[in-house]
Amino acid sequence: MAIRDIFPNKVRLSITRMCFFINTICSKVHDPIKFDDLENEAAIIQCQFDMYFPPAFFDIIVHLIVHLVREIKCCGPVYLQWMYLVE
Repeated sequence: MAIRDIFPNKVRLSITRMCFFINTICSKVHDPIKFDDLENEAAIIQCQFDMYFPPAFFDIIVHLIVHLVREIKCCGPVYLQWMYLVE
């Protein structure tokens, strides 16, 4: 059974947009001009998830994407902030 059989097109589109967003913020090189567009994209993705998934799906982690672009503006690329090696 393929993923296209499980999810409707709109849900797949929002999940794909989330994947592209995460891929963009995890890259090592960022274009500061596109930060405002990324913040808007995060808000749109969050709204789409609110439309397609039940409220029980959401926790603090899903809400976290709204703040990630601001963290990149303040602290630099995400890969420099990860604490996996220290933990």
